[in-house]
Amino acid sequence: MESRVMLGTIREFWRDQRGIAMILVAIMLPALVGFAVLALDMSRANGLHSDLQKGVDALALAGAAELDGNSDAWTRAESALVHLVSNETIFADAGVVTLPSTGSTTVNPTYSACRSRGQISWCFLASIPTNDADPITSANYAASPGTTKLIQVTAQPESFTAMFPVSYLSGSSANSFNVGAEAVAGFTNALCQFTPMFICNPYTSLGALQTAVSGTSKPMIWLKEQTGGNNAQYGPGNYGFLSSPEGDKSAQKLTEMFAVTSPPACYSQNGVKTRPGNVTPVNDGINTRFDIYPNGNSGKLVPSSAPPAPNVRKGMVVKNNGGSCSYDLPNSGQANNYEALPRDNCFYSGTCTQAGVLGNGAWDFAGYWSINHGNASTAGVLTACGASPSRYCVYKYEIDNPTLKSGQEKTPPQCNTTTQIADRRLLYVAIVDCVANNVQGGGQTLPVQAFASVFVTETAGGPPNADIYGEIQDISTTVGQGTLKKLQRNEAQLYR
Repeated sequence: MESRVMLGTIREFWRDQRGIAMILVAIMLPALVGFAVLALDMSRANGLHSDLQKGVDALALAGAAELDGNSDAWTRAESALVHLVSNETIFADAGVVTLPSTGSTTVNPTYSACRSRGQISWCFLASIPTNDADPITSANYAASPGTTKLIQVTAQPESFTAMFPVSYLSGSSANSFNVGAEAVAGFTNALCQFTPMFICNPYTSLGALQTAVSGTSKPMIWLKEQTGGNNAQYGPGNYGFLSSPEGDKSAQKLTEMFAVTSPPACYSQNGVKTRPGNVTPVNDGINTRFDIYPNGNSGKLVPSSAPPAPNVRKGMVVKNNGGSCSYDLPNSGQANNYEALPRDNCFYSGTCTQAGVLGNGAWDFAGYWSINHGNASTAGVLTACGASPSRYCVYKYEIDNPTLKSGQEKTPPQCNTTTQIADRRLLYVAIVDCVANNVQGGGQTLPVQAFASVFVTETAGGPPNADIYGEIQDISTTVGQGTLKKLQRNEAQLYR
């Protein structure tokens, strides 16, 4: 009897489910609390990383915006970093990640491109690996500001003490771990409303060309048409055409792009593509700047679309035949009264450097002034342009002083009165190292060393071929006269 009662009690207890939830909660409570604490730690860690990442992203973009290739680019980039922000990381043990505006920067003794200050370090880079998974190494460091394309910014890893006992997971006695952040940003330079033309750097080094154009007296460059066929090697001073972002244009459309004031094209310094196929010379497009238009005035080669510059001095005589206005070369009796802006003296003596295509800026200013302005004083122009004036500065001085005594040839256009701004006689070109990139024919994608503005000093198409003589004014990687500024579209962007 007693055994049956005992057995019934056991069965009743076994079947009784009251209080089972409390038992399950008691068993699961440590795990639930652990997961909650772990989730809270992960949220705090993500917040810390987000703070650090936003900070280094902003610093990298600020530094990259200064990487324009000038000799002081590293100094300006550092200044941009120092004066940007002190980013507070509220979940870190240290509290604030700083890049103090006072104190000194530590330069890495092995790699001068790498520096640090406070809890931030950075390296100036010439390149980054193609694969994002590959680490940046010393092979990517830039040798100088002129070769710098990107900046890598790293925040010192911050110690993070977890509430969850990390030692259970890691096997370490420490209950904290470090959270860091890194960003890589670069500077992209593009030019829009740009004549689709590239020229071969007369030097191998861009720095040598920068030095050559750094003074007030600008060297003249002889831009030579490449006449050797599709497989001929381009060399110093040769020029070619770029493929339009809108697609390759016909010869007529290409000529019009050299004529109009705002060609519909943008080109990036990251690379340009050369135009395939042979193209007839674009002299007609260039010469609209001198108030010279082809017979028939077809397409956009008309004054309304391609107005002349306000100064068209070119050493030519105006002809009016039955109401038709044009220009012609002076005859033997007129020759002493007409002269375009002269070439550098070395072109006449055959002593120019870099395969004979680059002058030194020494030209016959006195002779030009005497023929075109007689005994007018040179005091004003020499004050404005310096003792060794550039042709471009003299050209602008003539525009700005319309009452200046003039010889047989007048400064303004005589056939068409609708004119453009002074920069109308500038060509904008991409500078390419044609030897290193083995430029032959068209259809190649080429890296751009820089962009440049070239002041056209005389009409295109003179002897011997479709050659162009001009004076280099500005290079996009150096601070100059600002002739490229209105065309530039500069942008800093994150790459990693």
